[in-house]
This record gives sequence, C-alpha cells and structure tokens, in this order.
Amino acid sequence: MKEITIMVNNDVGSLATIAESLGSVGVNIEAISAYGTNNKAIFRVITNDPQTTVKVLSKIPEVMIKEADTIVYKMINRPGELGKITRKLANRGVNLESLYIVSRKQDFTEIAIRPIESDMEKAKDALGIE
Repeated sequence: MKEITIMVNNDVGSLATIAESLGSVGVNIEAISAYGTNNKAIFRVITNDPQTTVKVLSKIPEVMIKEADTIVYKMINRPGELGKITRKLANRGVNLESLYIVSRKQDFTEIAIRPIESDMEKAKDALGIE
C-alpha cells in the first residue's frame, strides 16, 4: 500500500482543495492524517488509486508530493497492542516516519506503518511479514 505525503502552505482551505481534487476524479481517501508545522500543512493519505492521486495533486500549484510504501498490519483490538508492536520495531532499530489507523473493527485494528525507507525490511522482519 502506498502513502502519499502532501506538503502545501498552511492556508485556509488547503485540505479542502486536496480533498475536492481527489473526489472530482473518483479517488477515495481510505486513511488520512493532517497537521501543520512552520506555516506548512502536511497531509498523509492512503487512497484507492495512488497513481491518479499523484497525477491529480501534481497539477496543483505549490504542492510537494512524496510517495512511499507502507505496511498495513492487522493487530488485535485491545489495550497495549500498539505498545507491543512499536516495541518490537524499536528493539530492531526501526525508525518510523508515520503510523496511523486505517480501519477498526470489533476484534482488530489495521494500522499503516511507514518506516524510513532503509528500515522497511527490518520492519517487515520484526512483524513477521514476508
């Protein structure tokens, strides 16, 4: 699964512009995080169509885009599970770029984990993913 990181000026309506642009071409946002720092807005999105996402967003002026692989990991939905998973990653020296919930059900939660690029294989190994 791909995560698209979008950096724009932190202006009123910047997220609306991104969301409207994707919606207008039928791209569905499946997960998102958004925050502001140093007059910049940073949005991390996972969509149903990363190629179209990059193509559409590249047409918006003053938008910087970065595409990266993520690990979608299903964990038991109970207190302490995220701590166990992130401890496994930390014990292997995995440096995380981002982590957030993709979906949540009664018994499990799916999270998107994005280690720094050089730590992707260590992260997969720590989590038992081939």
